[in-house]
Amino acid sequence: MKEDSLAYKAYTEIRKKLLANQLLPGTRLKEDAWSKQLGINRMAIREALTRLLGEQLLLRGERGGFFVKSFTPKDIQEIKELREILETGAIKLIIQNKRAAEVSSKLREICDDYSNMISKGYYSGACEADIKFHETIILEAGNTKLSDIYSASNIPLFHQKIGQAQTDPDDYEITETEHSELVNAIESEDFELARKILIKHFDRGESLVLDLPSI
Repeated sequence: MKEDSLAYKAYTEIRKKLLANQLLPGTRLKEDAWSKQLGINRMAIREALTRLLGEQLLLRGERGGFFVKSFTPKDIQEIKELREILETGAIKLIIQNKRAAEVSSKLREICDDYSNMISKGYYSGACEADIKFHETIILEAGNTKLSDIYSASNIPLFHQKIGQAQTDPDDYEITETEHSELVNAIESEDFELARKILIKHFDRGESLVLDLPSI
């Protein structure tokens, strides 16, 4: 396998764990440990970690090394505000482009996966489905610039923090209900209703994160 392919494999594997809340804020990612775990040379691991650093999914330590990013309350607020702008904009484009029925069908499949994960108590899997749900809204808007901004932001880490905050199964069930209501609004091409549901959903997520003892 070529070096760039190895680096990409390492990047996708580590990124997946970050977004699934399997690597907690403050955790140091050691090149030699990941090299052994993934069976990939350290040069490729370093390239992958550098790419994740560029996406602001990691931070450099004062003495070097790569660490999973932690948050301040201001980070949380700004990410939430950005999510509102990007996802409400994406929903508006989906409705304007007459793709509401098609996109709603895809979102319902993800909702089914989310429900299945909850029923089995597989909450990290539910977190992945939650990420996929919101990423799908962005991608299905059909605007590459919008998708680029979403990918380059810290929005995925906001999901990670929500996953850490959701220790009560009721929180997952509320998310399940909110997702379903949002899909119904999109399918009905009711933008204002979808916007209200989405903002309420994000506000609750922000509150969950800010209620944590330490951010």
